[in-house]
Amino acid sequence: MKIGIVLYPTFGGSGVVATELGKALANKGHEIHFITYSQPVRLGGFTKNVFYHEVSVSDYPLFDFQPYETELASKMVDVVKYENLDLIHVHYAIPHASAAYMAKQILKTQGISIPYVTTLHGTDITLVGRDPSFEPVITFCINESDAVTAVSKSLKEDTLKHFNVQNEITVVPNFISLDKKRSDSKINRSLYATQGEKIVSHISNFRKVKRVEDVIRVFAEAIKTVPAKLLFVGDGPERYSCELLCRELSLCEHILFLGKIRDTSDVLAISDAFLLPSQTESFGLAALEAMSMGVPVVSSNSGGIPEVNKHEFSGFLSDVGDVNDMSKNLIHMLSDEHLETFRSNALKQAEAFTIEKVLPMYEDIYTKLVEQ
Repeated sequence: MKIGIVLYPTFGGSGVVATELGKALANKGHEIHFITYSQPVRLGGFTKNVFYHEVSVSDYPLFDFQPYETELASKMVDVVKYENLDLIHVHYAIPHASAAYMAKQILKTQGISIPYVTTLHGTDITLVGRDPSFEPVITFCINESDAVTAVSKSLKEDTLKHFNVQNEITVVPNFISLDKKRSDSKINRSLYATQGEKIVSHISNFRKVKRVEDVIRVFAEAIKTVPAKLLFVGDGPERYSCELLCRELSLCEHILFLGKIRDTSDVLAISDAFLLPSQTESFGLAALEAMSMGVPVVSSNSGGIPEVNKHEFSGFLSDVGDVNDMSKNLIHMLSDEHLETFRSNALKQAEAFTIEKVLPMYEDIYTKLVEQ
């Protein structure tokens, strides 16, 4: 099949999943056309069966805000017509689903029928989508999609609760590849921690919903018992307040802010535990990526995280904001007596979400639409 994938090309979970999905489909012989405004961060170099189409946004003085949705729809029309695509798969509802609907209607006037699949990833439903100014458009475009998927049962339930969706929603979970292993890392652990110290990590976009300050407070309690270092990966609006909190708690020598890193596997390869205290997560892809490297997770029990992180097996779940419980769980997990068991269990849990198990679910959806 020839498949167009529309995505945000950034470090966010939806962009990462969409890119890895496209690469996996290409490996199986499908022809993949990525359509977005810059090269996806996970795309890498030249790859067989993979093509990239950049959406160029015109910079006219007339516009205070450039019309990306219109430019995107036009690019989708162009790619469908001249690359003879079989279907379009858009990731993240805003504005990709509405642009896909517009492109579909334009193509219909030219005698071309093209189905589109919308995958809901999280904040397009749970945060941005609840803004009354977005709701009518999101509801309409979800209902007009030829197929709709959500990355967790929790996200599906949220969508049905907050939007008047009549369309069927199929749960297709996020996924990981287990081709990378801790032993493959070339990073010297001793560069970040002494022999007697554990390494705790957190990876996010530093938005309020991630409750990044809770990561610091949990860590601050834990190191009173377990010597450790904390590695932060990513950047965003809450980073400065986190740096201030580190100084306030006199923890700067124990915490490192590494900034944005394209491939986080090297950080996870030297980590002993991963912290994810988010207010909500539609799935918890960062936790799954940690588990795939044998890193157990201490997380909140919000949203789709309990579908990924199994309590007292691959890690621990706590109520949102319960710093004391999270720190207690982290101390327990990092003990020499329990750590290896949790590492092994984390990897076992991750095996339920491999690309080999999830990819056929998407292929089945594509096949049914194309055959219609």
